Amino acid sequence: MQAQILQTLQDLRHYALGKGFEVELYYHEEDSYLMRFANSAISLNTNEHLIRLDITAYSGRKRANYTLITDLNKLDEMKSGIDTAAGMVEHAQPLNYQPTIPAFSESFADESGCDPALAGLSSADRLDYFNQAVKGLESAEIKLSGIFSSGTNTIAQITTRSEHSQYFKTSDAQVSIVLAHSRLKWEVTAEQSAQKKADLDPAALQRDLAFLVERYQKDTPQQVPLGRYDIVFGPAAIAEMLGFMNYIAYNGGSLKRGFSFITEDQIGKKIFSEHFTLIDDPDRLETYPFKRDLTGILRKPWPIIEKGVFKGFTWYQDDADEFGAKPTGHNVTHKSLVMCGGDKEVSTLQELVKQPRQKDLLYIPFLHYMNIVNPTKGIITGSSRFGTLLLKKDGSVAIPYNIRLTQSLLDIFGDKVAWISKSSQPYNTSQSYGARNPTAILVPSFMQVNGLEISHSNSSY
Repeated sequence: MQAQILQTLQDLRHYALGKGFEVELYYHEEDSYLMRFANSAISLNTNEHLIRLDITAYSGRKRANYTLITDLNKLDEMKSGIDTAAGMVEHAQPLNYQPTIPAFSESFADESGCDPALAGLSSADRLDYFNQAVKGLESAEIKLSGIFSSGTNTIAQITTRSEHSQYFKTSDAQVSIVLAHSRLKWEVTAEQSAQKKADLDPAALQRDLAFLVERYQKDTPQQVPLGRYDIVFGPAAIAEMLGFMNYIAYNGGSLKRGFSFITEDQIGKKIFSEHFTLIDDPDRLETYPFKRDLTGILRKPWPIIEKGVFKGFTWYQDDADEFGAKPTGHNVTHKSLVMCGGDKEVSTLQELVKQPRQKDLLYIPFLHYMNIVNPTKGIITGSSRFGTLLLKKDGSVAIPYNIRLTQSLLDIFGDKVAWISKSSQPYNTSQSYGARNPTAILVPSFMQVNGLEISHSNSSY
């Protein structure tokens, strides 16, 4: 299949050159499978195979884009798409900068992130996984919902500037399981990300779900008083906050557009906790990495924050063209973010609950309905949901109703950080809309931050 894809792109390139067009061709193919549960039954079991060809035509500072859903056997249709893009570019408004057209210096292909065993999962495999993960936990009142999404993602590129091409193929899976009490209205959840079949571990999800279900059935629910709390965040909350930093912290284009809470004069300065190190690491297969960016730049581990010190901004090629900066190899559909672990020996929720504590702790595994309040101050807001616990200093556990945090990421990842767990895990942040773009962030299992203020506290679930 790789040979057919690349030959098709070569044929299209020759066609464009013969017509005198300047184009960039971006091929995206996905095999996607989705099993969804609701009310303890399969509500959807579907799959789709889609091929998209994204055509960008250039004429000086003009640029136009045309995308079609097609098939490898429809070469004439794809050639017609090139004609359409070339016709559109003549009517485009010129940019105020010269856009870069990739010219690959050598061909590159990478299938190291694709596991045929994961790509070949059957519906029976997905159902068996769910049955193992929720074994013994459902009841007349506790109902199962969730998704198991898996598939393969293939990207290939070529331009009229060079005969060389790039090719990437990855496999991925994302599992999210929710158990909800129909009468009491509480919900608990567990999730898993997989790059290969061996990553799938339903027993780990069953362990976590069983523990949370027991807690929510036996422990007392309560409204948490407003005030400042020491909070332990779980991997989902950590990953989602890091995802927001990707937009409003170290992105060079966001900086120039006034949408970042970090400034250029802070490069080389300590602005976060010394416990906090964040790297874009394309060597970690758990993050579905690009080892070359989409302009052909070789990607290596790139420190963004090192022991609290901000190392520098990342630049997409187009932002670098617009603002006169140097591209940093981050012209990718997603970064391979890795937050390094610390030295705290705690790897499971059960271990966290058993640890002695000198004061009450809030455990918040998820932050829901997150959004940006003030990008230049790094303030985000989000509500707890799914498995929040109040770990009391006397060793007991209570169940808090939903609470809301409205905080600056400078505080959350700043000097208020008390400890970070040594253990880490990938958290899948893939979106289910648009073209398949498997994305995961490698994060510590837990991070404790002291003295964070709760802005709202619900009186019920």
